Amino acid sequence: MKAVVVNKESTGVEVVEHEMPTIGHGEALVKVDCCGVCHTDLHVAHGDFGEVPGRILGHEGIGIVEEIGEGVTSLKVGDRVSIAWFFEGCGHCEYCTTGRETLCRSVKNAGYSVDGGMSEYAVVTADYAVKVPDGLDSAQASSITCAGVTTYKAIKEAGAAPGQWIAVYGAGGLGNLAVQYAKKVFNAQVVAIDINDDKLQLAKEVGADIIVNGKEVEDVGAYIQEKTGGCHGVVVTAVSKVAFNQAIDSVRAGGTVVAVGLPSEYMDLSIVKTVLDGIRVVGSLVGTRKDLEEAFAFGAQGLVVPVVEKVSVDDAPKVFEEMEKGTIQGRKVLDFSK
Repeated sequence: MKAVVVNKESTGVEVVEHEMPTIGHGEALVKVDCCGVCHTDLHVAHGDFGEVPGRILGHEGIGIVEEIGEGVTSLKVGDRVSIAWFFEGCGHCEYCTTGRETLCRSVKNAGYSVDGGMSEYAVVTADYAVKVPDGLDSAQASSITCAGVTTYKAIKEAGAAPGQWIAVYGAGGLGNLAVQYAKKVFNAQVVAIDINDDKLQLAKEVGADIIVNGKEVEDVGAYIQEKTGGCHGVVVTAVSKVAFNQAIDSVRAGGTVVAVGLPSEYMDLSIVKTVLDGIRVVGSLVGTRKDLEEAFAFGAQGLVVPVVEKVSVDDAPKVFEEMEKGTIQGRKVLDFSK
């Protein structure tokens, strides 16, 4: 079968012919329809989290169950399911039993610690594969499987409420969906910040009330304070230390900054401001199975529409190059259906 894997040098990806996987107890075999390409895949391909040469990438996979293993009761042949970053938890630790399963210390992650969804066939742990509702396009569902559920959970962590101001730093594949969830699901007012006018224009089209080009505004935090009185919550999807620093300056007293992007630098944080203004800074890592179920539902209702473009699997190396350069609008989705 055709698969996209980390190359031997852990410097990028290659498309290879890979042996078919086999399933065991509690597992299901999925015929993959499509798989989105995420910035986290780029980190994995470059060995930023530890080198995994030969690993099949992908945690935005959508496909049809073709075979179920012994002991499977949660899925049946013909179900359409996801292959997500949160591949499996231990199921019994304090995080798994208190609604924080993505923090499980024994977690398995698709496309990193186990083979993922960038292949014609993939294996899932049946109880951790979330079903995709009817009426939701598979390519759009692939984007929700990671970018969508990640931003949906982050907006929840920001404490978004109707009429409140939410700022989104970074208006790319993640940020575009963050704008949509904040505006159309939580009925918040939204500020989108980026350094690319094309991404900002797209953010405006999908619901942003205010757009800010960080290259054209001298003091982004002060500008947002002036326009909004300070945001109640900020979600940072940008892979930039500058964005994180500006986010702190964008919130009002009692506000929350949610870190989602993964720049390698450290953010600057005034302890005095954090304490005196009661600012919360929290990290948000993807979402639980329940979060993904909800995120899918809003997509099926048409409230959130990911901007996706299907491309050939053979174009995967080119897509990764474009992602590294930051030139991709929305989400590129590898098409395994052909």
